[in-house]
Amino acid sequence: MYPHFYPAYGVVPVYNIGPSEFNLIIPILEESIADEREDELFYDSLIALAPTQLEKEVITSIRNDERKHRRYLRQIYKELTGRDAPPGKANSFQPPASYLEGLEKALLGELQAFERYRTVYMNIPERYKNMIFEIMTDELKHAGYYNWLYAKNK
Repeated sequence: MYPHFYPAYGVVPVYNIGPSEFNLIIPILEESIADEREDELFYDSLIALAPTQLEKEVITSIRNDERKHRRYLRQIYKELTGRDAPPGKANSFQPPASYLEGLEKALLGELQAFERYRTVYMNIPERYKNMIFEIMTDELKHAGYYNWLYAKNK
């Protein structure tokens, strides 16, 4: 376990990760950290649109998971690069036009996030695999909930 030099990041304390894996997962982590924050804002707007208390509670639980994911990803990023994660996108959040449209977007977003995290999982040092696995399984759970909410409200 020795520090490596990567031109874009300088010397970083990398744990059993080569340059190709580093160059693959760091941009994905940056994108994912920004996306988790945007998802959190998006889900806040869905909570406001939800027609029942049960639906509000389900989406609130998902939103809280997104906050946890963001914390995990920021921790991993900091440990891999030695730097805080960049702030990400500015003002790109768009509230859904309707509850049903929001549910559909959320469902597709959760499935796309799972695909990204699978790539991270396959290329990240062993010490982070449990955190990424937890995020991945949460994303699948969220997709199931959004599928149920969409079917219930269609």
